[in-house]
Amino acid sequence: MTGATPKIFDGHNDTLLKLLMHRGTPKQRHFLDRAEHDHIDLPRAMEGGFCGGFFALWVPSVLDNGASVTRGADDPAHFQPVDQAAALAYTARLISEAVQIERAAPMKVAICRSTSQIRQATVDGKLAMLLHMEGAEAIDPDFAALDLLYEAGLRSLGPVWSRKNIFADGVPMRFNSSPDTGPGLTEKGRELVKRCNDMGIMLDMSHITEQGFWDVVKLSSKPIVATHSNVHALCPHARNLTDKQLSAIAESKGVVGVNFAASFLRGDGSWSADTPLDVIVRHAAYLVEKLGEDGVAFGSDFDGCRVPKDLKDVAGLPRLIEAFRAAGFGEPLITKIAHENWWRVLERSGI
Repeated sequence: MTGATPKIFDGHNDTLLKLLMHRGTPKQRHFLDRAEHDHIDLPRAMEGGFCGGFFALWVPSVLDNGASVTRGADDPAHFQPVDQAAALAYTARLISEAVQIERAAPMKVAICRSTSQIRQATVDGKLAMLLHMEGAEAIDPDFAALDLLYEAGLRSLGPVWSRKNIFADGVPMRFNSSPDTGPGLTEKGRELVKRCNDMGIMLDMSHITEQGFWDVVKLSSKPIVATHSNVHALCPHARNLTDKQLSAIAESKGVVGVNFAASFLRGDGSWSADTPLDVIVRHAAYLVEKLGEDGVAFGSDFDGCRVPKDLKDVAGLPRLIEAFRAAGFGEPLITKIAHENWWRVLERSGI
């Protein structure tokens, strides 16, 4: 039975990156105006019930501008290390994208620095942007940049993307692979975990090696979270989480955001957009079984991946909600997955 779409607060998107990369190209667009390409803008967000989420600050290895930058898993240049100063400068440009959006529409968009601000923005009908760092290349060994970025609004951080940095190793974009692909945290990585715990910056395990995951489990006093990852037992991709990892997340009362990327959903690892919405539901159901009803959320990866064609973009979220209803998910559970579980784990993480 069709019902109202609950407010949806999502665990990951790359929209700021897309806006910046498309500047000066035929795909340039404005966040406040509806576009027919990419995944998120304000009109489509409002249509889809999207009230906000984690807006990623990700620095590509290839720093030239434009929509033609290759991001394929088979392109070695895409995974090369990034210089810290260059990464910080690029991160500042991404934050500037968010600031300019908020400045242009302060009654419609808010950069939020706490869960209470997210809740209030939602009540006020504003789209809530939480700044999230995907890979900590912009942070220097003395952590001065971490203090600066915190003051700018950073409240969530993945120590590593799928490339090595001074803090940890990342998992490759490799199908039919365990996430146990390399070493874990460095000494600086251990210090980063402790500083984030103390400052109230949530740590994201989505791209880290399995050894790095266990290093964080041992060190962190906060819930273990993967903002945009799926189930390894259903799709054996290095980016997905094993049952043993899910048990540790459950024990910490953490959360996993279901990723909509076709290649992280499908049992064959294909990037095909001919992926039914039921596959997303299947991963969510498995996570509910392993983590409980309070441990599952959305982590779409909008504007950073190829999603199922029946979803298409953020305006298609009501169709996904209907797929959950058709699978027998009750309204209280759907509401938890849609936004409540993110808000609660953010609060438990001191944000």
